[in-house]
Amino acid sequence: MASLIDRSTTAPGGFARFRRTRRTEALRRLVRETTLEPSDFVYPLFVTHGEGVRREIGSMPGQFQLSLDRLGPEVEEIVALGIGGVLLFGLPETKDALASGAYDPNGVVQGAVRAIKGQAPELLVVTDVCCCEYTDHGHCGVLVDGEVHNDRTLDLLARAAVSHAAAGADIVAPSDMMDGRVGAIRAALDAAGHEATPIMSYSAKYASGFYGPFREAADSTPQFGDRRSHQMDPANAREALREIAADVDEGADLIIVKPALAYLDVVARAREEFRLPIAAYNVSGEYAMVKAAAANGWIDERRIALEILTAIKRAGADIVITYHAKDAARWLDE
Repeated sequence: MASLIDRSTTAPGGFARFRRTRRTEALRRLVRETTLEPSDFVYPLFVTHGEGVRREIGSMPGQFQLSLDRLGPEVEEIVALGIGGVLLFGLPETKDALASGAYDPNGVVQGAVRAIKGQAPELLVVTDVCCCEYTDHGHCGVLVDGEVHNDRTLDLLARAAVSHAAAGADIVAPSDMMDGRVGAIRAALDAAGHEATPIMSYSAKYASGFYGPFREAADSTPQFGDRRSHQMDPANAREALREIAADVDEGADLIIVKPALAYLDVVARAREEFRLPIAAYNVSGEYAMVKAAAANGWIDERRIALEILTAIKRAGADIVITYHAKDAARWLDE
């Protein structure tokens, strides 16, 4: 078998001259293996009830909770920057044990989908499908004896996904990590006439400490316990491939690895094993760490953020969900 190593830069009896193609920016650009485009990014948005709300999230500088009437300028900017799409999370006015706000046809996410599509029909809108923001206990589904009941939660997730599709969502993205939820959502979407709506499944979602700032952003901190009974153990990588394979078999059209930065090996292994589009979620804690270090003058935010985003793509992600999307799009345009 022929060697994959290119020996064209090695002089007879000499050594490799790798620096030849690094001398100038034009040369570096010519041979660059991984490129970033604003269209690679999906930008998360936190939509909330009320009017006139644009509330900065303390642990995530530059990110906001927005009421529907404040979405307009945000959407205009996202479209102008050429960002690939948005991912919506909802903060309802009231919560209950069965997450009724998640599947309310007039819920905050459903209203946001309609508002965005009314303003910018061409902008891709992805909706997060879960119960944690909508339950009064903060867990991802129906509680039975203090534990999330897998099968009883599936119906709530399916109802939420159908309500999002009916509102006009381009993609629904279940993030709950219940077993069998992709199949349940696919069946419900098809039965409701939404056969064309794709599912982007959070297939490999880990029980990570990197989600801390998100809990503030989405007001979704569990009232007790944690989510390790259903989110993946950070020590496991082979299991991630089994999770992805199961979701693909159930009808997932795209998959997500979350978090991204500490799980680049999982992204790379998923890319080797599967041919469907892969997204990686550059999560709140990853974003917050960069922001905090930059605010202290310890790092160059632009350089570090673009390096991280490039690494995520280099590992094999086709799509990067990131809070740095707007900044990165501006930097790439300079």
